[in-house]
Amino acid sequence: MLLPAWEMCIYGLLAVGSHLYAFYEAHQVSQKYEAVMDRRFGLEPGTLFQGLKKDPMDFEWSYWIEWGRERILWLLAGHLLVSQVSRLLVEKYKPWCLMVYGMAACWLLLGIKGFAVILLHATISFAVAQFQLSLLTWLCSLILLSTLRIPAVEETKRKWYDTENEYYLLLFTVSVRCLFCTSFSLEYCWHGPAQKSSRSFLWMLAYVFYYPTFHNGPLMNFDEFSKQMRRQEAFNLKTNLGILMVGIIRIFFWWCLAELMIHLMYIHALYSSASPLEAASYWALGGLALAQVLFFYVKYLVLYGVPALLLQMDGLKPPALPCCVSLMYGFTKMWRSFDVGLHRFLVRYIYVPMGGSQSSLLGTLFSTALTFAFVSYWHGGQSYLWYWGALNWLGVIVENGVKRILSISLIQDLIESFFSPRIRRRLHAVLASVSTSMLILSNLIFLGGNHVGKIYWNRIFIEGWPWATLTVLGFLYCYSHVGIEWEQTYAVN
Repeated sequence: MLLPAWEMCIYGLLAVGSHLYAFYEAHQVSQKYEAVMDRRFGLEPGTLFQGLKKDPMDFEWSYWIEWGRERILWLLAGHLLVSQVSRLLVEKYKPWCLMVYGMAACWLLLGIKGFAVILLHATISFAVAQFQLSLLTWLCSLILLSTLRIPAVEETKRKWYDTENEYYLLLFTVSVRCLFCTSFSLEYCWHGPAQKSSRSFLWMLAYVFYYPTFHNGPLMNFDEFSKQMRRQEAFNLKTNLGILMVGIIRIFFWWCLAELMIHLMYIHALYSSASPLEAASYWALGGLALAQVLFFYVKYLVLYGVPALLLQMDGLKPPALPCCVSLMYGFTKMWRSFDVGLHRFLVRYIYVPMGGSQSSLLGTLFSTALTFAFVSYWHGGQSYLWYWGALNWLGVIVENGVKRILSISLIQDLIESFFSPRIRRRLHAVLASVSTSMLILSNLIFLGGNHVGKIYWNRIFIEGWPWATLTVLGFLYCYSHVGIEWEQTYAVN
């Protein structure tokens, strides 16, 4: 530990204490506006927590929990059964058993037309990959992705289903499948002739229709998937049952925690109304912001935790689950540690091929901008997503720019001459607190929209200057110290 233990204890206590008090204030403002939120959005009666009402306004959480309860969890259980039986009896044919099961599950859930759409995307992507031109493959991928936003095509697909929820399931599934098709096609362009047997159309179907990651990810690049799927390991039913039971208990705990948060704090309902945010105290405002980003984190521990557990049961190594957002102290750290699968995809297929950090300054700016432009478009391309992407691009550029400047030998020597390691660590936390404030703002835009971002900007940085602004930065300074210490102590590179 670089800093004195007493100093780190103060930072830790302030970080935990501020979280708890901010959550208390967020709960109080939720209770104050409960009747208004109930009339406007229809708060649901609590089932897990009797006597409390539940905020139903997080579409993604409500949507996947409903689908999971009705059908997806049962289909995942079927995948698990097929996987374990095939590992026990026909390990060599496991990829093909799982491929057939995934195709059957897709047909059952999305219907023959939905199945045909995904098969057509895979077929077109594979056909274009035969030319072994990365640019052509990317053009094909973007065209296929853009078909999801053509009004006439949308209306046609809507008519295939009885409910909007069924149509959205197809939409979300195809969006994720587009990334899987792109990954396979680019790997084929780069390595196709040398390894045709492991990059056949059959392997593409095994990858695209692999059911645990089918509807919502997490993303796993084709090269990782194929290497691990071809690897035959000793199968131990007792060990696997142990992994399964521990995994189920962890996921159940995360689910309970997420449910508790939306029973105690009406985060999403309040974010849908400007007046409560504009009238809330600074502590309540901070509590709602913390609750919003932490709920998003816990939500993805569940949504990615379920498929990650099944990947483990299949003998694969899933991408790491999201890192706690309260320990993140910058844009670069957040992108590397939250959605690890998406980060690997963006780096491998966009950032590095376009030059990345090894190119000139302009080249780095361009490759980073292209990466964030794609991720904003893939998420939907709405105006608030472009603002979110631009803020993240700027944040990553500034952070990397500062790192480059500080890595210059002359500047490094000057810093080491004038500042002790402890002072340097504190200055690092000062810079990180500023970066983290902008990171939280960008995430609030992503999760709540432009209007939420504007309210926070005006209240914290314009109306609240200097005291509210400096207080926020002071607490973020404490969070940054905790995050830096945690990473240096526990992180495994």
